[in-house]
Amino acid sequence: MLEFACSCLCRHFAEQSGAEFWRWRDVAQALIKGLSQIPPHQKKTVYLCQLLIRIAQGKSLGLKFENDQRISPLESALSFWTLLEREEMKLEKLHEDIRRLIQIQIVAVYMENRYFKEAAEALQRLFTDSESDKPLRVKLTTIIKTRDPYVPLLQSFSYSRLISKIKSYIELFMKENETNILLQEATKHVASKGLGATAWQNRPAEVRESDKSDLETKQRFVLSIILLRDVLGQTQNCCLDVDSSLFWMYINCLLGLNNMQNVETNGVSSACSRKRQRWTEQEDLELKSGVREFGAGNWAKILVHGNFNNRTSVMLKDRWRTLSRIE
Repeated sequence: MLEFACSCLCRHFAEQSGAEFWRWRDVAQALIKGLSQIPPHQKKTVYLCQLLIRIAQGKSLGLKFENDQRISPLESALSFWTLLEREEMKLEKLHEDIRRLIQIQIVAVYMENRYFKEAAEALQRLFTDSESDKPLRVKLTTIIKTRDPYVPLLQSFSYSRLISKIKSYIELFMKENETNILLQEATKHVASKGLGATAWQNRPAEVRESDKSDLETKQRFVLSIILLRDVLGQTQNCCLDVDSSLFWMYINCLLGLNNMQNVETNGVSSACSRKRQRWTEQEDLELKSGVREFGAGNWAKILVHGNFNNRTSVMLKDRWRTLSRIE
């Protein structure tokens, strides 16, 4: 569930869809706070969620993510970027670019707000006395003394450039995690418990090709309810009663589904359907353009760069198969 929430957070960050990003921020933070400790295999997921939340609010100096009130959101983001770097042994050039951009923007944001003293103090915290850090440290020290937030260095290494680099990183992350983690884990859970969801999982063979993406959403919905019902039902002092309306509101928030009427307490929806949205000519053109640029199969990358109306990478794959048959 945490990996699913992280994937949604990445997608909405890349798409700059503010309302959806904040919605999934709340879900991710709730899940992270529910962890007594971070499992080793989920460290990268947690660090990335925390990084994106702080980058998105990096210019809000009034927000504090750390106990030390001197630490700005971007300084807090840098600490999580450092943790992320330790989890990976590749992308060295991209890692270095993002690290430098965060460091520069920590100073730039203070200067934009005329907090020159705070900028100088942050600079002292940012860098060690190593020779590799010295050139950038000297340049930023000189910039702070000029008290000019519009010098070429700060303009060249702007906040928008930082966002662009972060998007490049999460694009790679999403490509590596393109499979539906939530569906996989829920399927494993119901299989181990013998909860009878196998028939639902096997139903795609009975439907038309064009309905597969819609059915996958329903599968995810049903299996996730079963998973949550059992997990939360076994948790002592759980704040969510599985028979309460609050539980179903949580499901709706988590999965982003709007058609959740008449859901029964045994975890099966009696009216879990949604109106399929027709593909527009513009969306088809966006899909074809994306395939030409990135190649068939790179659906996550095409989704990030294209202008699609509430689509998923699975929907893109199915639509491309349909278009290929027609042509």
